[in-house]
Amino acid sequence: MSTSPAFIDGSIPSIAPGYRFQWEDAQSSYVLLYPEGMVKLNQSAGEILKRCDGERDVGAILRDLQTQVPGMDLDTDVRKFLETAFDNGWIRFVDQRQ
Repeated sequence: MSTSPAFIDGSIPSIAPGYRFQWEDAQSSYVLLYPEGMVKLNQSAGEILKRCDGERDVGAILRDLQTQVPGMDLDTDVRKFLETAFDNGWIRFVDQRQ
């Protein structure tokens, strides 16, 4: 059972405290670093988390990603990843714009 919040397009995700998101040359990928280890991210996950900056809301992230991959419906996959990232404690939602 998911513990994800019912986020909306106005919800603003950011990397959770205790995690650091960065490009890692040795891994040739984006990673999430935390005190106990590291999560190596695939390209899609890295592109999504790169946009979880605490300023852009979910709607803006979706629009930005859609411009990178025109013609593909990314909505469901991006939302599912954000739920998974929240459930894993990688992100938090810092605000909800009305």
